[in-house]
Amino acid sequence: MIEILTSHAFNTIQDLGRRGARRFGVSTSGAMDPVALEAGNALLGNDGDAASIEVQTFPFRLRFNAGISFALTGADCDARLGDRGVPPWWCMRARAGEVLTIGSPRRGARVYVTVAGGIDVPRVLGSRSTHLRAAFGGLDGRALQAGDVVPVGGQRETAGRCDFGAEPPELTITESDPSDQDRVLRVRVMRAGEHDLFSDAMRAIFWSTRWKISAQSDRGGYRLTGAKLTLAAPVEMRSHGVVAGVVQVPPSGDPIIQMSDANTAGGYPKMAAVIQADLWRLGQARPGSFIAFSEVSYQDAVAAMAPINDYIGRVRATADLYRAL
Repeated sequence: MIEILTSHAFNTIQDLGRRGARRFGVSTSGAMDPVALEAGNALLGNDGDAASIEVQTFPFRLRFNAGISFALTGADCDARLGDRGVPPWWCMRARAGEVLTIGSPRRGARVYVTVAGGIDVPRVLGSRSTHLRAAFGGLDGRALQAGDVVPVGGQRETAGRCDFGAEPPELTITESDPSDQDRVLRVRVMRAGEHDLFSDAMRAIFWSTRWKISAQSDRGGYRLTGAKLTLAAPVEMRSHGVVAGVVQVPPSGDPIIQMSDANTAGGYPKMAAVIQADLWRLGQARPGSFIAFSEVSYQDAVAAMAPINDYIGRVRATADLYRAL
């Protein structure tokens, strides 16, 4: 068991999300940074979809009530297990009664606490992910609070060595690293269904603007500011299906990127769609940071997943090797 000692708003239990339920109007949810979640599970020998704790408000403190191995991935933060420092992207073994403290990130927005065996809350529609707006999944469908006791899957211990880590993906997935010295996150997108409804001038603004992620952003979507995108005349549209990554343009003209808790349908025009390979980067982008869009083809979008899959495979292979020592 894990006891939550300090937790502020929006820290939740997440896995890779709820698949196959969008036709019922149920959002996918799941980790905002799926690469961090999968890597943490790989370090521990868990299934890639095992549930973890997604921490996005700090400080966060928990107590391990039994000896267990855990990993920290995601944002680069100051973390300590008792009096021992815990590096980012690292796994180690906690003793019964030890307290893990996670401070505010130096870089990135979300930290993932994975444990050997995974977080063992009930599955709802095939997933343990918390959906806050619908109030189901996770722990009673809500954010974690001080005093909560979170069950762990069978208290399964990893065999062999458990004091090693992995290189962060932004250092190793070089084929898709969109970082730049101007501190703007380069996000790859494909054109979406209503792209051509916008004038040449509006399309040029979309591609050239350095967009700021506003404070009106959460797991449901990122609202962007920096320019106004408008149509020459109002367009009435039927609601259509949307998924994480779709960039919609409401009447305000401020684009919205749908994220993990996005609605399943909406009627705003779709300008573009962030490719799957870059969604994890967006998941680590903070309000107040800047992004810019660059266009890729469908073939490039599919190919961009290969370095990510290779990265997770390398982490798992390295972890298996260390545990065998």
